Amino acid sequence: MRGGKPRGSLGLCAIVIAAMATDLNPAQLDAVTTLSGPMLVLAGAGTGKTRVVTYRIARLIRNRVRPGRILAVTFTNKAAGEMRQRATELIGKRLKDEPEISTFHSLCVRILRRNIQHLGYPTAFAIYDRGDQESVARSALREIKVSDGKLRSGDLINFIGRWKTASVRPPQAAAMAETDKEHLAAAAYRRYQNALKAAGALDFDDLLLCTEDLFRRFAAVRKAEAGRFDHLLVDEYQDTNGSQYRIVKALAGKHRNLCVVGDDDQSIYGWRGAEVTHILSFKNDWPEAKVVRLEVNYRSTRQILDWANRLIAFNRLRHDKVLRAVKTGESPRILQLKDEDEEAETVVGEIALRIKTKRRKPRDFAILCRTNEQPRSFEMELRQRQIPYVLLGGMSFYDRKEVRDVLAYLKLLVNPRDEVSLLRIINVPPRGIGQASVQRLIDEAVGRGKPVWDVLPRAGKLGSLPPRAVEAVGEFREMVDRYRKQAKQASPKKIVSGLIREIGYRDELARLYTNTNDQEARWAAVEELVNAVGSYCSRASEPTLAGFVQDVTLFGDDDDKEKESLLKRNAVVLMTLHAAKGLEFPEVYMVGMEEGLLPHRRSVADAGAAIDEERRLCYVGVTRAERRLTLTLALSRRKWGKARPTDPSRFLYELTGQADNPNYASKGKKKKKPRGGKVVKKRDRSKPV
Repeated sequence: MRGGKPRGSLGLCAIVIAAMATDLNPAQLDAVTTLSGPMLVLAGAGTGKTRVVTYRIARLIRNRVRPGRILAVTFTNKAAGEMRQRATELIGKRLKDEPEISTFHSLCVRILRRNIQHLGYPTAFAIYDRGDQESVARSALREIKVSDGKLRSGDLINFIGRWKTASVRPPQAAAMAETDKEHLAAAAYRRYQNALKAAGALDFDDLLLCTEDLFRRFAAVRKAEAGRFDHLLVDEYQDTNGSQYRIVKALAGKHRNLCVVGDDDQSIYGWRGAEVTHILSFKNDWPEAKVVRLEVNYRSTRQILDWANRLIAFNRLRHDKVLRAVKTGESPRILQLKDEDEEAETVVGEIALRIKTKRRKPRDFAILCRTNEQPRSFEMELRQRQIPYVLLGGMSFYDRKEVRDVLAYLKLLVNPRDEVSLLRIINVPPRGIGQASVQRLIDEAVGRGKPVWDVLPRAGKLGSLPPRAVEAVGEFREMVDRYRKQAKQASPKKIVSGLIREIGYRDELARLYTNTNDQEARWAAVEELVNAVGSYCSRASEPTLAGFVQDVTLFGDDDDKEKESLLKRNAVVLMTLHAAKGLEFPEVYMVGMEEGLLPHRRSVADAGAAIDEERRLCYVGVTRAERRLTLTLALSRRKWGKARPTDPSRFLYELTGQADNPNYASKGKKKKKPRGGKVVKKRDRSKPV
């Protein structure tokens, strides 16, 4: 830098800026060149919002804004990575500093590492993932003597997640509780939170809540963190929850150079705390804000968008916008089948025929479902016809037992107060510290009000511990201390490799799994974890074991990498509508278009917000299709083994412009199919309904 101006890439930026007139349509150009003050960019499906965000970053730098004074925030690691890559390509790689582009959670981790001591946590706090949370939840439930029959640990985590998403702390949860289960969950919530703090740990929701607490309680911290940036860009603004919304306001409140990009019509995560009102009321929060609408869709055909526009217009609370297509194609179809078996047989049969006769590839097709149970019959058909497919949403690499075991060791090296990790591996592989001995150590820790790690040196003074356990505890603590000291100087990869060898983890896998293939597969997972450490070391400027553990916790459990890997295969994609957001496919089958499935039965009784979100979910599915869209419904569907008649989804009438059909609004009567076709017979499945 010289004189506050970025060097090295201005020539490239000038080329990029000159090309904007041809690369961007008028609305996109308006969004890119409006650089000061608050702005809402309403980016409809397929309208090129990522291009707008990255060009805007380049334009800011061209206008002499220091790259390091620009913050761009989004929701997924994949989106942040794509944004970072595209921005780097536009501004060049010779800049001394770079824009800060990250997820909300990564941003909050950086803020908390600098300031969390004000809240009584260590700066080297641990971050607990879902597995860690369930361990703490089980302990909290045992503490209040609640059995699985009354409240399961997974249900408690769900309660706590909903409360935290709404910024509800334990005292408020107890006051709000109405049912017996809610009262039990609120009591366990307090103990859960106390256990986290005692372990110097946060869960993912705490990353947001603690940042919000810092900004609310410590004005100097809020001012310092807000002063780090002059421009703030927020992607997918419609998905923000209350904490994220307040963090954004705190960071942008002074300079007011806030650009948010999103689409209220694609707000489908209300069940996990997203509040569509944030994007709907943006002008109320920022009265001087400029609103730019991106309505030119480069993905889907006019015929598909006609259906999408008709559907979403039934939502009353939304920003007015209409998607316009740049290409044309065939009309969408509705196929009405006898039952779910014929539905799967018909859809997969069509895919097989189009692969054979139309030279389509398996990866050109997506089958989108509303629920996780629907794919079963489609999987069976795809297997029978030997068509390759992927089902998104399997077990994460980081959920495997062997990977979690090794990670628990690494987490303990970083933070010995991490009780979940300590208790997981204190006797893994077996070293003579049995469950009774572990419980005696826990009782001693509870009695003294200290972490278990702090009472390990007292193991010899606990008369109830056998000599072999006392010796093993001492050896275990010595090993951990030794590796903790080494970690301050040695590379993370050397530490991890040495630790795995010393504990004899490969022999442990041989002991646990007699099948050679199982042993090799699980050892390969351990080797892959070591590879991940090596990859981290090669890209980090100052690699540390703590840095790797943080990366794994923040990024490792993200489904983006797994999803990206699966989508690269030449295979039909089976997935839920929620998982499909952000993706696109040449040919889409939306299956199960029936009342009770889409809209889901939980939403049918609510004529307001819940149905609106289901309609947005349907809209997201429709706008995934590039060239060909097929919607299917079954006349009957089995429940508890018995075939029961179904009603066509109300969205079919809205999509096709038949909302005036008397069956659309009928209550308690079997709805007839939308006008315009006949039921597809088994011998003639190609005709649309």
